[in-house]
Amino acid sequence: MAHTRKKDKKNNRDKVRSNTNRRKERKFKRELAPESSAENDAPRFSPAQSKSVEKLLQGIGTPKPAPFVPDDFQTEALEAIEFEDVLVTAPTGSGKTWIAREEIRRLLEKGKRAWYTTPLKALTNSKYVEFSNEFGAENVGVLTGDRKENYNAPLIVGTTEIYRNQLFDALRSGEQVNTDFVIIDEAHYLADEERGHVWEEAIILSPPRIRLLLLSATVGNAEEFALWIEEVRGVKVHIINRRGARPVELRAAFLAPNQQLFPLFDNDGKFNRAIEQFAQEDNRFERRRRRY
Repeated sequence: MAHTRKKDKKNNRDKVRSNTNRRKERKFKRELAPESSAENDAPRFSPAQSKSVEKLLQGIGTPKPAPFVPDDFQTEALEAIEFEDVLVTAPTGSGKTWIAREEIRRLLEKGKRAWYTTPLKALTNSKYVEFSNEFGAENVGVLTGDRKENYNAPLIVGTTEIYRNQLFDALRSGEQVNTDFVIIDEAHYLADEERGHVWEEAIILSPPRIRLLLLSATVGNAEEFALWIEEVRGVKVHIINRRGARPVELRAAFLAPNQQLFPLFDNDGKFNRAIEQFAQEDNRFERRRRRY
């Protein structure tokens, strides 16, 4: 009986403590909650803010339909890849993948095979969907650590590690890797401290009969890179360096909790100080939350 009474008293204390916490929580939420109305929820823009947002969004939209005309560096790469390895360095959005896609198309029409390697599973899956739509799902397979689909297809999209592993398997078995052409996307991963050896091994172990197309936006020493490839593979490397700014401009912005849009940088290229007010509000919210 005494044990039961102690247990009942403890339960009563827990209920009182729980009710007190609930009351504090409701009070806290009421103090934080803004008035709910369409007028209060609508973002308010000052004239300066409106002007900066207009500048931020200017020109964004769907371009008018027009015939595709490849750039000179793209046609140069397609001509060179028929006879030698090609290293293409060009800004993001300039059309490096178009080169790979057109060469893949030519090879598939001749009944040959190709491999497209990427450093990331997400990018691999994205390219798999893209090429499946382009060449037909029956002609494209995917190989990653998580997926193995249609692996006998003439075009395989996979991570660089999987391609490297196939090269090792071919060495052990004395067989040939079943491909005629390999695209190494994001080739600058060769310089990565942890994973760079995978790209190094993939390049060294690829037989000279397999032509390589290496794509990157951030290779700063293309000549040195190409000389090393020539040395380890014994194959001439054609360098295509498309310099300049990226054709698709990047614009950074901050979407505030009140739905206001702020350019991340001001007209002088410096951080937009108008955004700091929201960091201060977050700090006030955090201090008040801790008091409760």
